[in-house]
Amino acid sequence: MIKLSACIEMLFPEIENFVDRIPAAAKAGLDAVEFWSYSGKDLEAIATASQKAGLPIAAICLEAPEGMLDMHLADRFAEDTARAIEAARIINCKTLIATTGWGKDASDRAWGHAGIVACLKAAAPLAEAAGVTLVLEPLNILVDHAGYFLSTSAEGFEIVEQVNSPAVKLLYDIYHQQITEGNLIANITSHIDDIGHFHAADNPGRNEPGTGEINYANVLAALNEAGFEKFVGLEFKPTKPTPESLKLILGIRDAINGR
Repeated sequence: MIKLSACIEMLFPEIENFVDRIPAAAKAGLDAVEFWSYSGKDLEAIATASQKAGLPIAAICLEAPEGMLDMHLADRFAEDTARAIEAARIINCKTLIATTGWGKDASDRAWGHAGIVACLKAAAPLAEAAGVTLVLEPLNILVDHAGYFLSTSAEGFEIVEQVNSPAVKLLYDIYHQQITEGNLIANITSHIDDIGHFHAADNPGRNEPGTGEINYANVLAALNEAGFEKFVGLEFKPTKPTPESLKLILGIRDAINGR
């Protein structure tokens, strides 16, 4: 079954009050919501709105200002994880998005890779104990995130395997990986057990599905057939009012789920 989560940092920009985007997502027919940073947000109000709307919080970001690209950051990253777990507890969120950081050139590739593994290994026991999943996100470096360390799903899956924890998975962003490597369905289905969350937008433009080159009907059908049961986060820039921008992807979801 396909379950769609609205990233309310990007969706419903027409609603100024952040918390009010949660009931708007419910009204639009979404299955969950998610957002990025938890700092500076009223988590108690978000929790109340989530419960009232009947929409879970699918994911938030793990805030680690120093990144993960050095083995000596492992203890600091574990502390960052502990803080994020406490924030997630308040809003009953079970998925934390981890990004690697910027600034390592090709000569530092092995060192940065080892740092990510060390940081995730240090944080994994905390996540396991809390019943939370850390999802490591590759980003494209060709269009949106020049200088970001982790861009390919292949290296991401390698890191997940090296950490070897049930609480550490990959966040597979369909938009980013279409830009970076393509071959979406084969890469997704051959590693489905190592994926803990998806993000979705179309390419080019990072707008709503249906505006670009990605066949979301085929992609979502493939991950559903592969047995994925968690959330697909809609993280796009609407080109029209959000409820209208959601019609195609909600229709694809409903067709797959037999609604």
